[in-house]
Amino acid sequence: MIEKSLWHPVALSADLAEAPVPVRLLGEAVVLWRDGEGRAHAWQDRCPHRGAQLSLGRVVPCTQGEGGARLECPYHGWRFDAAGQCREVPALPGFTPPATHKAPIFAAREAHGLVWARLDGEDAGELPAFEAEGDERLRKLNCGPYVVEASAPRLVENFLDMSHFGFVHEGWLGAREMAAIDDYQVEATPTGILATGCKAWQPQSTINSTRPAHVEYSYEVTAPYSAVLVKIPEAQSVGAEGYRESIALFICPTDAERCTVWFRLATADWQRNEAELQAFQDTIFLQDKPVLESQQPKTLPLDLRAELHTAADKASSFYRRYLKGLGITVGVC
Repeated sequence: MIEKSLWHPVALSADLAEAPVPVRLLGEAVVLWRDGEGRAHAWQDRCPHRGAQLSLGRVVPCTQGEGGARLECPYHGWRFDAAGQCREVPALPGFTPPATHKAPIFAAREAHGLVWARLDGEDAGELPAFEAEGDERLRKLNCGPYVVEASAPRLVENFLDMSHFGFVHEGWLGAREMAAIDDYQVEATPTGILATGCKAWQPQSTINSTRPAHVEYSYEVTAPYSAVLVKIPEAQSVGAEGYRESIALFICPTDAERCTVWFRLATADWQRNEAELQAFQDTIFLQDKPVLESQQPKTLPLDLRAELHTAADKASSFYRRYLKGLGITVGVC
């Protein structure tokens, strides 16, 4: 399964503090926890002793041997170090657990305000890119999580789609009488696809918009379940001198027909508080959610003959071919 060799977002970094956190990824129960040095870990949420959920346990200081913190099982108190090795069995104080007494572990990293996990356990490869991350002129914040009863590819396809703006987001991102979509360009990239020259008439493209505008975007799929929207500044705007506001979409495929979604904003708005900016994103996405959950099938058909297409769906068709070429199996049909 190729999906196990990909990095997936599983939680906000800020939510991973003193207690272990249960999450779900690709149908697998996963526990997240921080060790004494602040490093994030992702393990199978199952104690190898009697199968209890490790996420019901606690993170405790080391009481013997090497320093640091350990993850304690809630059932019999077995304590595991950061490498997954059992170091203490309270029922047998003098017992030294053998190397076989080990919890199954995955790989974990942190980036873009999120904890990422890779189920094959290999700490290798690049995470989905977000070019705006390093631009200090732009403010970064995360919105979500949003739990959606639809497949991750359906969410990515919706993110790439401009022709729904005038209907799903009428009065916000579009209008029915201005629903026409100009032609745009799509090309394959080493990490996915890139759509450029994407233009749409919008009454309020951002929380700061004071008048309607014909806005240009680029859309890039940076991994099977990740994408980035970049707002192309007008020639005379401040943004044309360097920075470009953007939004990244990061999706955790919890199961084939269910996912958890985060958006990461890179915005030039330093005046409004985070709650206001997040509320605007909440409004937009919660307009999408019921429509996404209504789609049948919930998984995305990769056979282009399974659904109808027009020139306005060019990015979507490229995305489906990209997933098929990769051999993606989760969230597609």
